[in-house]
Amino acid sequence: MHSQADFDAFYASTRERLLLQAFALTGDLPASRSAVKDAYVAAWHHWRKVSRIDDMGSWIRPHAWNLAQRRHTGRPWHRDRTLSEESKATLDALSGLPRTQRRALVLTHLSEASPQTFARELGLTDEAAERELDLATTSFRASTGVDEAEIGGRLAALAERVAGTRFPRASVIRRGGKARRRMHTTFGVAACVGALLTSGAVVHHGSGTAPLLNGSARQGAAPGADDQAPEAHIDVASLLTSPQVSEGFSGRSVGAAQTSDNTSGEGINTACQRTRFADKDGLASLVRTFPVSGEPESSALQTVELSADEAAAKAAYQTTLSWYAQCQDERAQLIQAHRLDDVGDEGMMIMLHTWDPPVRTWLVSVVRTGSLVTTVVRSDTTRDRPEVAPWMALTVEATKALCATDAGGACPGPGAQATRIPPLPAPDSPGLLQVIDLPPVSGVAQPWVATDAIEATTNLAATRCDNASFTGDAVKEAVTRSFVIPQADLSSSFGLTETMGEFTSEAQARRFLETIEQRMAECEDEDPAATVEEIDSTTTNSREQRVWRVVIEVSEDQDLAVEMALVQRGPYVVQLGFVRDGDHRISDAALVELTVRAAARLSNLDS
Repeated sequence: MHSQADFDAFYASTRERLLLQAFALTGDLPASRSAVKDAYVAAWHHWRKVSRIDDMGSWIRPHAWNLAQRRHTGRPWHRDRTLSEESKATLDALSGLPRTQRRALVLTHLSEASPQTFARELGLTDEAAERELDLATTSFRASTGVDEAEIGGRLAALAERVAGTRFPRASVIRRGGKARRRMHTTFGVAACVGALLTSGAVVHHGSGTAPLLNGSARQGAAPGADDQAPEAHIDVASLLTSPQVSEGFSGRSVGAAQTSDNTSGEGINTACQRTRFADKDGLASLVRTFPVSGEPESSALQTVELSADEAAAKAAYQTTLSWYAQCQDERAQLIQAHRLDDVGDEGMMIMLHTWDPPVRTWLVSVVRTGSLVTTVVRSDTTRDRPEVAPWMALTVEATKALCATDAGGACPGPGAQATRIPPLPAPDSPGLLQVIDLPPVSGVAQPWVATDAIEATTNLAATRCDNASFTGDAVKEAVTRSFVIPQADLSSSFGLTETMGEFTSEAQARRFLETIEQRMAECEDEDPAATVEEIDSTTTNSREQRVWRVVIEVSEDQDLAVEMALVQRGPYVVQLGFVRDGDHRISDAALVELTVRAAARLSNLDS
């Protein structure tokens, strides 16, 4: 079954079901349609190999599914007026499942996957795959109220939304496959297995005087204590209100705020916070918390610290910012950083994930105005990323109220905006990835650990295909480091390695990238056991980025996969190599984001 006619027949007979499967996984028809088209383009590119597989669906399904899930964003089915309420409920139930469980349901009810391929496509043992299917079935039933026997029908009913979709002609798909083959040098191919990675109230006074809340002595204050130093306090009327915070959550209901002096308990109110106060000698502080109704489970918090002068407030601002921008909590991941322009005297916004259950997303604004530092924090028990604009608007409101006080400084101006910026430079190993940059590994609950950066006399990120070396006259300096999870029971080959080289010129760096791409482009033809999948190829004004996966057929029933990335920015080139351990892996989307982060870290070297 090697001919053009055979491919056309395969395309015609399988494309509708493949589109239905991708749509069930994402609820995003445009992303699914694009992913299915590109999966068939890749199939024709590799038709010599694909056509020899007994179950060709087991090859094309993962390609289409990965592409669809990587490309879709949000919950587009909620805006789709052509969908029935039942179909929306079905997609809601599916989206609430972990990715593996969602795939298990779709494989079971919408594909013809054999029992022999079911577990392999999920990347699990037979027992683990059955367990994930049981969990998915139970959760889906709880979400929809249907019996187990009705699940297949509910999923199949999604076909009404994809029915009538126009597909490209088979000849168009084949032309795309031929073009993909011709452009193989540009897109590159990934590495072979050999030579894998080897390696609020007023709370405290520096003088000891008892703080005040709206002019009243705090309970327990010593008689006459307030006569020992000038009164210093923050008016609670300058804090955010529940209606204001509701706007930051797109109108969700926010309950009555509670203001405390933060002198009781441990005084740690958010992830990443290291000490009770950023300014241990500060004059006063307020902490206000807000309960938020609805799903996901959310909360909000505002803190304000008053320092003795602007110099002390600047130090408190830097301390507070470092808590989040360089978070030391295990399994915390920095997602985004924004500079807040024309908001106060200085300000930043940080978005983080904390991956220990329950998974939370944190959006944190830190602003200094005069001698006051305020932190406005949003926490959601979800990995979905909140919109920045509403929180930016809320931060502006928080700053407006504070800048008008005696201790306030600059107020928000007409140019107030949040500008995306690279992560702040790390205190050590500048230009290299940090632990806080790394995404989670599926099925692993232990934290990443970084090795020390060393001179890259040997490139531990290199593979047998590229044999990249960061030595020679064109390289001014090169360093390498690895990231491992030593507490987890993983293969000794598991890990991520980054090698970064500074070349004598941007032209030399570009030439190095092109040389490696050429070597990689020849790998698949030289090694019949290798099957290559393009994950990402991006060119911008500031960087060239390539990410690949290669699957090596070790035996009839065993494949090994490794991901490799190259990014070039100015005179710098970074190579990343990741060796997974079975189903313990980094998702494609996270791997692409990590490569973008590696390029962003290079920008730290500019300063």
